[in-house]
Amino acid sequence: MKKVGIALLGLGVVGSGTYRILESKKEKIMRDFGVELEVRHVLEKDTSKAVALGIDLSKVSCDIENVVKDDKISVVAEFFGGIEPARTFLLAVLKAGKSIVTSNKELFSKHWPELEAAAKETGAGIYFEASCGGGVPIIRALHESCQGNDILEIKGIVNGTTNYILSNMSEHGSDYAETLKEAQKLGYAEANPSADVDGFDSTYKLSILSSLAFNKRVPYTSIYREGISKVTIDDIKFGKEFGLTVKLLAISKNVNGKIEAHVYPAFIPDDHPLAKVSGAFNGIYVVGDNVGELMFYGKGAGDLPTGSAIVSDIVYAATRAEHRRYPFILEAEAQDFNDDFVSEYFLRLTVKDETGVLSAITGILGKAGISIDSMVQKAGSNGKATLAFVTQKTTELTFRKALSELEAAPCVTEINSVIRVEK
Repeated sequence: MKKVGIALLGLGVVGSGTYRILESKKEKIMRDFGVELEVRHVLEKDTSKAVALGIDLSKVSCDIENVVKDDKISVVAEFFGGIEPARTFLLAVLKAGKSIVTSNKELFSKHWPELEAAAKETGAGIYFEASCGGGVPIIRALHESCQGNDILEIKGIVNGTTNYILSNMSEHGSDYAETLKEAQKLGYAEANPSADVDGFDSTYKLSILSSLAFNKRVPYTSIYREGISKVTIDDIKFGKEFGLTVKLLAISKNVNGKIEAHVYPAFIPDDHPLAKVSGAFNGIYVVGDNVGELMFYGKGAGDLPTGSAIVSDIVYAATRAEHRRYPFILEAEAQDFNDDFVSEYFLRLTVKDETGVLSAITGILGKAGISIDSMVQKAGSNGKATLAFVTQKTTELTFRKALSELEAAPCVTEINSVIRVEK
């Protein structure tokens, strides 16, 4: 039976979960896939983590050279997160001809071309199933199960922290700040939550998914990004009146050969499959020209769900005679992006409570060629009222121009909220 040496770089939450799966499923993997996986080395400075897992301390060090120089190690799984030292270590093992497995979406989205170039030189493999949805098997599905399709659209909830926050706000009526504190207490959000709530994490993941889906390099810097901190309980309540649910969506589309890629909070119809993805779960909705609609759903983080995807990649890498290449990643980044995309919009305004206001606002929108699909009006106090609209489809630039005119209108006291609507 083929025996394959493995190295684990780090024994944090996911690294420890991966080791436990490798040990508990060792016999199953041998029986089902004909390969014996042996963890030969672990890079970890906190040896108590290794002791807790029953790992022989003779296999534990802080020196990457112990991995690079071990000819019996052929697959290396990285769990450090961040850019360094992960980037330096992974480049070193790739140049030594060892395949890598990672869930590090920031590193991968920023340095994929560099990693691919190093892997190409030695024929090593790069595997990253766990980078874009934890335990959700989306990566291999895109590049190995959809060959008979052009992917037209990806629409995903790929960050469990923001989905937990927005789900709680919707279900329990808590405001954003209160719900964020609760998420931090439960361990769903970091002390500094910016990577999640400001959309960076989702942007890195969308860069990877879009590049795979469209076979073009879609850098994270070309993706429009907004976070969820401006979403309020009032927005959620009005959305419910329109039959809409708010989610932080990672969206990419291939529209007439041009790529549209965005991360932002968006309303979706209550009956859309993604509207039912609650709590810290992830959901990724894919449309192919032949297969139609596909939905991938599952736990987007955690020791065992993410470890499950890591182990899947380790087994896959260990059983390949030849590894997949991604030549489009070494080419120039895609230039055919469309920033003036089409969307519907939710718009909430505080206005003067007087005759002619509604006519003035609809006149501004109508002049721009923007039609209103639905509207709710709420009486306020102090001579003010609230108007909430959902527009019909228009372009981003057209809507922004109309929004500027609304801001200048004497009857408008404040533009409270603008959220895109995906139907």
